[in-house]
Amino acid sequence: MDRQLLLFEGDRRIAAGPEAEIRAALLARRAARAEPEAGPRLAVFEAESGRVTDIDLRDPPRGRGRPRLGVTPREVTLLPRDWDWLAAQPGGASATLRRLVEAARRTESPTSRLRLRRDAAYRILTELAGDRPGYEEAMRALFRGDHGAFAAATEGWAEDLRALYPEDGA
Repeated sequence: MDRQLLLFEGDRRIAAGPEAEIRAALLARRAARAEPEAGPRLAVFEAESGRVTDIDLRDPPRGRGRPRLGVTPREVTLLPRDWDWLAAQPGGASATLRRLVEAARRTESPTSRLRLRRDAAYRILTELAGDRPGYEEAMRALFRGDHGAFAAATEGWAEDLRALYPEDGA
């Protein structure tokens, strides 16, 4: 599964979706600008973590792994005994690690998921609204889980920023 991203232009969310869609939206937005640096800042965030991310706008090179499946090679550091155990598992180390990650995600508690969504909202809001009036109170309300206080502190903010408050549901 492709990582899900958010594209903001200033404080307005202009796109959300997999990397390929965000790349296309980013290229279109940049092409529409008379000067590359004109207009509000464009920022891309990973939806799950809220971390700022870069998108390589050049033609993507063909690399290792299985890009059609969204497989990306990265480094993992383990003890030798852990590598030995992984190598002995059916399907090898990569398949075993994927199974372990999926099992952990399935058993993740709603409280843990909410904490991750709050952390993501915090990162995005810090990047886009860290200098706005009410920011500090909004962050205190975010981590207290006080939607009313968050709404009050962000009253003058753009709706796309206010909508980042994670609901306790899903």
